[in-house]
Amino acid sequence: MRKSPKYNSAHRASLLGRQHRNAMRTHLFASILIAFFAFLFSVVGQAQISPGPLARAHQSLDGGANCTKCHAVSTRSPEFRCTECHKEIANELQQNRGLHATFQRTSVPGAVCVKCHSDHNGADFQMVHWNPTPGGFDHSKTGYSLDGTHANAGCRSCHTAQHIPAQARALLASKDLNRTWFGLTPVCINCHQDKHHGRLGTDCARCHSTLDWKSAKVDRQNFDHSKTQFPLTGEHRYVLCQSCHTPGPDAQPRYAGLKFANCSDCHRDPHKGAFKPGCDSCHTTSTWKKSSFTSTFDHSKTHWALQGKHTDIPCVSCHQGGDFKTPIPHDACADCHKPDPHGGQFAKRADGEKCESCHTVKGWIPSTFSVAAVAIKRLPLTFPHAAVKCASCHTPAAKDTKFKIKFTQCVDCHKDEHDGQFAATPWHNRCEQCHSAATFKTTSFTLDKHQKSAYPLTGGHMAVACNDCHKAPSGTKVIPFHFQNLSCITCHEDVHKGQFAARMNSRNTTGNPFGCQACHSTKEWKDLSKFDHAQTNFPLIGSHRAVACADCHRPPNMELTLMHVKFTSAPTKCSECHENPHGEQFGARVNDCAGCHNSNKWRPSLFDHSNTAFPLSGGHEEVDCSKCHTSKKRVNEVDVLFYKPTPTACSDCHGSSVPKTKANSSIEWSPSPSPYQLHLRVMFDKYHG
Repeated sequence: MRKSPKYNSAHRASLLGRQHRNAMRTHLFASILIAFFAFLFSVVGQAQISPGPLARAHQSLDGGANCTKCHAVSTRSPEFRCTECHKEIANELQQNRGLHATFQRTSVPGAVCVKCHSDHNGADFQMVHWNPTPGGFDHSKTGYSLDGTHANAGCRSCHTAQHIPAQARALLASKDLNRTWFGLTPVCINCHQDKHHGRLGTDCARCHSTLDWKSAKVDRQNFDHSKTQFPLTGEHRYVLCQSCHTPGPDAQPRYAGLKFANCSDCHRDPHKGAFKPGCDSCHTTSTWKKSSFTSTFDHSKTHWALQGKHTDIPCVSCHQGGDFKTPIPHDACADCHKPDPHGGQFAKRADGEKCESCHTVKGWIPSTFSVAAVAIKRLPLTFPHAAVKCASCHTPAAKDTKFKIKFTQCVDCHKDEHDGQFAATPWHNRCEQCHSAATFKTTSFTLDKHQKSAYPLTGGHMAVACNDCHKAPSGTKVIPFHFQNLSCITCHEDVHKGQFAARMNSRNTTGNPFGCQACHSTKEWKDLSKFDHAQTNFPLIGSHRAVACADCHRPPNMELTLMHVKFTSAPTKCSECHENPHGEQFGARVNDCAGCHNSNKWRPSLFDHSNTAFPLSGGHEEVDCSKCHTSKKRVNEVDVLFYKPTPTACSDCHGSSVPKTKANSSIEWSPSPSPYQLHLRVMFDKYHG
């Protein structure tokens, strides 16, 4: 049955709509597929384009198909997969320890790695850079500072395969364990042998330090012996551990099973059984020598009451051999104290050499011999000698100490600080002529005294501090006060470098070299009133006297002073200072300026025209030079007046109007001639009249 046109048009529109939607879906799918393959081919294409060969350590990753093993595919910032292979570093970063954990990390994986370890630079490129060297590496950056004996240990004495524990080796499977810097832990026993075989734990630092293994401090710092069955008291606190903890059958120190109930378990009986057992009935751990027996025996009931230091003396020091019954002489100190510690130096004293005159039983030192007692002797002690300790002069030397010493001069006790410079006349090493007992540094040597010396001070020298001239040279502490050479160059540098040596070495009226004062004065260095230029090979005359020194003696290197000028090399020829205004027209006479000019003034010239081929006479004598010499030439961009050739014929200057005559003829002259005609008549009469 035939459908209506309306139905056909609707059906056709529906069919076209479905076809259009299918075409759109096909186009979208094709676009997505094309984009996917474009992306895929772009990745593969990029993998095929390498920026350079990989380092030797990464040779196994060479090839375009391996790019994504290191580089993550990302449309954002470049990402690197370093820690997927380097698990040992990933482990340190995770535990936040080691060198790499100290570097600032970013959100981009591997971005920090490539800042130090770049690749694609060639097979021989070193990806690990040491700055400055492995030996100069700051180990504290790893979290483990090297101190003590560790600071001097070589890197590979620790970083070796034998020191890497088993649990760390799993992360280093692809590493050469003898070349890697990873795997170590700060535990001592990984590198060092445990001398205690695990009996004291693994924290060696409790007793030992990196400075010295043997100097353990168990008993004083870390180990509390009071918590044991034998607390350490008295002198026991200072006994070395190994003195009690002796080696056992295994040759190792014993820390258990030791006997300590009785003193005799460790100490021998010095009384050999004469007293009942129990040392603590008379002795303590504080000291063996001081027995409590002294507290029970009253020595004051004898003929010799113990006082002062005598109470500290062990009984056997006096009662030798334990003999308490034999009487002991004790009236004089010398009965017990022998020999005389002063060697008989005080045998002639009025008190009969009694020790108690200077000493007491409270102690041999200090002596009671006072400054007041010294005052009655030949050398009363004044400040600051009164504050000096006795031992500073009476040098302690036990029985050889000298109390009678030479003291008439300062140098008898004090070192000659001037090293014999004042030993001769008139000083004779009498220090008091310049110094006082109050202080050595402040001297009484005044300017007035200096004026009487071989070098009186004048001018600026009077304001110079003493130590500017008198100072110790390098390598010695002795300050020189006498100088063999009193010339200026002893203190001052010869800035002229010997140019005036002969002048400086000439002698003055005192017989000393003039030195710099041949030209200068001590008032002021710039004062050159003593220098006479007329005595040189270039006396200054005329205008030269007003020329500044630096205009001829030119400082080198654009300096502003004459300090480094070479004066003897100053120019002496005119052309060396002045430009030649004549343009070399006078040839060999270029330096003979004095033939026409003098030093007083360049103009007017002194040139004598009578010595030329055209002597000036008559009216010519008053004619200005420039009227005849008018020829100028360009020389070195400057107009120069040339004097040769100059015309000599009359007509060259005066033209053809000059009257001409024949032989034996006369000229008629105007009765009222002009100046020009008058000039012609004079010249005519001179040469033709």
